Amino acid sequence: MTQLFDILIIGAGPAGLAAAHAAAVAAPGARVGVVDDNPMSGGQIWRGGADKQPDRRASELWSALQAAPNVSFMHQHRVLYAPAAGQLLVQSPAAAAVLNYQRLIIATGARELLLPFPGWTLPGVCGAGGLQALAKGGYPVAGKRVVVAGSGPLLLAVAATLTERGAQVVAIAEQAATPQLARFALGLLATPSKIKQGLQLWTALRGIPYYRDSYVTAASSGTAMHGAAHAAPAGSVSGSIAGMDCLRSVTLRRHGAGTQIIACDYLACGYGLVPNPELAMSLGCAVTPATQAVQTDTWQQTTVPGIYCAGEGTGVGGVDKALAEGRIAGLAAAGRQDLALPHISTRSRWQGFARRLARAFTLRAEIRALANDGSVVCRCEDVCHGELRQHDSWRSAKLHTRCGMGPCQGRICGSATATLYGWRPESVRVPITPARVDSIIHSDPT
Repeated sequence: MTQLFDILIIGAGPAGLAAAHAAAVAAPGARVGVVDDNPMSGGQIWRGGADKQPDRRASELWSALQAAPNVSFMHQHRVLYAPAAGQLLVQSPAAAAVLNYQRLIIATGARELLLPFPGWTLPGVCGAGGLQALAKGGYPVAGKRVVVAGSGPLLLAVAATLTERGAQVVAIAEQAATPQLARFALGLLATPSKIKQGLQLWTALRGIPYYRDSYVTAASSGTAMHGAAHAAPAGSVSGSIAGMDCLRSVTLRRHGAGTQIIACDYLACGYGLVPNPELAMSLGCAVTPATQAVQTDTWQQTTVPGIYCAGEGTGVGGVDKALAEGRIAGLAAAGRQDLALPHISTRSRWQGFARRLARAFTLRAEIRALANDGSVVCRCEDVCHGELRQHDSWRSAKLHTRCGMGPCQGRICGSATATLYGWRPESVRVPITPARVDSIIHSDPT
């Protein structure tokens, strides 16, 4: 099946929805398509459906888009690659299709930065955003003891979500030092809405220990036998998976206080977010090497004419930046740059917030030194730090160890190796996501 769109948007998070609405209103005769791999709109920020969010902007956008006659959504569709210029091959659970477009807006968001440390592959150790997503999706965390650790404001949002769902958050550990956090808090005066949001989070988390200048150095296990771990607390994860080593405690290094061992059932650990640049790179769009953020101009157009990028893909900065960039991209793609002008100052303000965010939560050197030789870095192919540190490039490591060649296509270990060794991928392997053979055959005109 082949479909034609004047404006095609990849991603139904805040940036993608804002772009679709702006384009649909500015060009009512244009055919606007929105592709997303989730069953519901909202992306990671408005996970579970834009219409179900407490943020009024989400429900208002969704209502307006549902009423727009020129907008169509394709949920549970994943982009595989571009068979030709102006085309994308997408795959749904049932079939594959080629989508033709005149202009393309990439709003593929960001993913969590996960870094290895001893014990990080134990059952019960999750990404901070990952455990939050599971909890929002109904995963039972009520009564579980959780340590939330890593870096960035996401930690507070994760802890609040887990608390709302009945988890016992026993500690929040932020690796950034107090002076950096203080400067970041002072900088919030430029974005008053973030002050209100921060105060709401602090109120929700009152009584939970918040350790600054602190980080997890290791996660430790107990062996569960026949459904009950030796000396494991009742209801703990380690007592629920027979015959497996599961998380029972974490070791926390605190500035000025030495180390502390905290018993827990889950560790939610993430070191911020990094852009998802794979689709943009596969289409020839330039990215900034240090951050992998897609490069864009005033109108959110990439270095490839007719292809735009908005949201976390251009640099991590939160929902407000994503909405502003999405509106600009949608209007520019619709040929109405004049209508985009009022949004430029809004974008500038939130880009400033993004820069302050990056400065405040820069990773300390100790985080990069936590992995030992036996720490798995590539979980798909079971490649350890001791093997990888013998190589001097991503290409060399892939050729000799298969690092990055598993089902996730380097999305987890690629960001980790960039942080640990400074490696950058020279190209993007297609298909971008795992594909069925029949989908590949579908795209072959022969």
